[in-house]
Amino acid sequence: MTDLIEAAREAREASYAPYSEYEVGAALRTEDGTVFTGCNIENANYSNSLHAEEVALAEAIREGHRSFDALAVSTSELDGQTPCGMCRQSLTEFCDDDLPVICDEGEDNSEYTLGELLPNTISRDDLS
Repeated sequence: MTDLIEAAREAREASYAPYSEYEVGAALRTEDGTVFTGCNIENANYSNSLHAEEVALAEAIREGHRSFDALAVSTSELDGQTPCGMCRQSLTEFCDDDLPVICDEGEDNSEYTLGELLPNTISRDDLS
């Protein structure tokens, strides 16, 4: 998982975060091993800001990928921050509950599953 954290750290460097100064990078790995990255992109109208995880997910979906096996997140604070609720819900559309979510803490990492971070989620099954 070290390579995935490094990809998230590299993506973080491209962040546009002039308001919060809280840079975030994400690296989402497909089941075939392809890695898509994203960074946060802030906007003066905060509700239009993009989150690193959703940018990475959008890139992967745009390229035709629908199956993922791991996600890494790195912030400028190296504080082990997890994806927000909105990003968790977006990931749930394409990822199983057992998706590993690795959160960068500098020398160490925290690891969760998507199901731990968002139990009892709204899914496609709920809409049928």
